[in-house]
Amino acid sequence: MVLEALNPMHYNITSLVPDRMPVATVPILILMCFLFLIWNHEETSSIPGPGYCMGIGPLISHGRFLWMGVGKACNYYNKTYGEFVRVWISGEETFIISK
Repeated sequence: MVLEALNPMHYNITSLVPDRMPVATVPILILMCFLFLIWNHEETSSIPGPGYCMGIGPLISHGRFLWMGVGKACNYYNKTYGEFVRVWISGEETFIISK
């Protein structure tokens, strides 16, 4: 009788999980959405250039410099954003100034 009470197969623990799961997941999902909004928020810069967008902007900017070369990429950004542009090269913020 003691062995029967200690047997883990005797208790059906999985029947308890779905009852408590929605109550626990809703606050966690709300907290994660709030943290995502805070993480995604960026201060707007007065310097034109591609946006940061959760780190995708620097990857695209760096990839464009690798793919097109420095000269063509600078010309592209100057035509798109103007004479003074903020871009990312190797993860560092870089300013292109041209006239």
